[in-house]
Amino acid sequence: MTRIPLADAQIGQDRITGLLLAGGVVGSLLFVAVLLIEGATRPGYDGWVQAGSALSLSGWGWMQIVSFVVCGVLFFGFAIGLRRMLAPGGRGSTWGPRLIAAFGLALVVAGVFVTDPAQGYPPGTPSGPAVTTSWHGAIHAFAGVMIFVVLLPIACYVMASYFAKAVNIRGWALYSIATGLVIWASFTAFIVAGLHNGPAGFYERIAIIAGWGWIALLALRYLPQTRPSASAMLAQRPDHKRPQREDEAS
Repeated sequence: MTRIPLADAQIGQDRITGLLLAGGVVGSLLFVAVLLIEGATRPGYDGWVQAGSALSLSGWGWMQIVSFVVCGVLFFGFAIGLRRMLAPGGRGSTWGPRLIAAFGLALVVAGVFVTDPAQGYPPGTPSGPAVTTSWHGAIHAFAGVMIFVVLLPIACYVMASYFAKAVNIRGWALYSIATGLVIWASFTAFIVAGLHNGPAGFYERIAIIAGWGWIALLALRYLPQTRPSASAMLAQRPDHKRPQREDEAS
């Protein structure tokens, strides 16, 4: 069996972790881009009133469905990369990544099980909440509640407890708490506005941009730390000589 040199193995692990963390950035930007562009260009769709999930309906709905699934997988991978980067010990380093991984899986579920027509979309649908709820619409709604009420905001608070223990990153603790509060407040406003034909889509987009943006910035915070260290790069050089141990001296 071939033994991988320690330096090579470490660099390989760093690169894998970097790719996983990058998924948090790519997933956030991709999801928001699809949501905003599709919402602005889809005929008959009003992003001010209608939820982003409604973009999964109609002939072009596959684009939003793919966005849900692909971005959910990317966020799941990001959670794995984040767990590798956090110092062991405490609830934050364990449950923060777990909650983010569950958030990614919930996003996949929301994509596979499509929402029901509501809020006047697709065109011809009565305004207001869905007239009838299908089994897949119920699963989609449950996944949405888990994302915006449980998994993502609580992940923010758990990570805040992790950041609060470190002197140099306590600002991240405040930012994480603020993000969780914005998600909760915006999603509550989304529900209330949806019941009264108000700007539900606007409030939902605030929650999405806040939560997904937090993940992207969290990934960007740890990405530079995955670059190979100077000592590891030096150990890869063919002309590099390993320091001689005392028991190897002649």
